[in-house]
Amino acid sequence: QVQLVESGGGLVQAGGSLRLSCAVSGSSFSINSMGWYRQAPGKQRELVATIINGGSTNYADSVKGRFTISRDNAKRTAYLQMNSLKPEDTAIYYCNAILFARVYWGQGTQVTVSS
Repeated sequence: QVQLVESGGGLVQAGGSLRLSCAVSGSSFSINSMGWYRQAPGKQRELVATIINGGSTNYADSVKGRFTISRDNAKRTAYLQMNSLKPEDTAIYYCNAILFARVYWGQGTQVTVSS
């Protein structure tokens, strides 16, 4: 069964940096795209960044210029480098991946940014 294993969340002060990782296992199918989403308490889940198999990326306006999504195809892993973190970035961050036209989600990892 396909699973997405996330790591890298934690507590950081405003202005600091974190790097999230998401490794895909359980399938040899090509990964069409991967992405990061986040959900703060009482709010809807929102897209943060996506990367497709051709390398094109998309970012939410709120993180553009601060966050960078990348992927290592050999490791079947996506990364989210988060710099200049702000308190409003505090949320549970979820990784997702599309394989063979199916969408899979990670368990989520907490990112907390203090003032």
